[in-house]
Amino acid sequence: MKPHRYKPLQAYSDMARGREIRTTGKVGMKQALLIVDVQNTFSPPDWLVAGIHRLTAHMMSVSLIELHDEARTPFERQLGWKPASVDRSLVAADVKFVKHGYGPTRETIDFFRLQEVQRVLVCGVQTETCVLAAGFALFDAGLYPTLITDLTVGSSLDRSGRMGISLWKHHFRNTTTSEEILASIQAA
Repeated sequence: MKPHRYKPLQAYSDMARGREIRTTGKVGMKQALLIVDVQNTFSPPDWLVAGIHRLTAHMMSVSLIELHDEARTPFERQLGWKPASVDRSLVAADVKFVKHGYGPTRETIDFFRLQEVQRVLVCGVQTETCVLAAGFALFDAGLYPTLITDLTVGSSLDRSGRMGISLWKHHFRNTTTSEEILASIQAA
């Protein structure tokens, strides 16, 4: 299977314009869902995939997948491990971006800015590494990263994700649950 060729940023913008960006949570903030590394390489549990899928029906969603490129990020050389070089997101998202390391690409951040998103609801795999790295990148870009605590799992170090959730609360404060998000959408 060949890796999917992603469209230029402008094409993403045109596609996502047809998708409503919900405003919930902090008053007046446009928000979108960021799905981190929910792909075969990381063997996410079925309940995580199903829970994220429930949210994608209600808001614009962006999926990140991590693909190995040793020339960009030395996973194998430094860690003795590497993600797959070809993989796919297990959640159908409106927009998909490939990354080759822990954090999201500049193109991903630019996409959120282009869509005038302010609050990014983050979920996915490896709470204390890739999910946390996404939080730092979003925060540094002036956005409001918010972790969905019941839709994240940690790495093999802490599969429960509790360590990553604690780090998230320490650095960014903002957390929520999928039920709180769905309730606020239904109330709107």
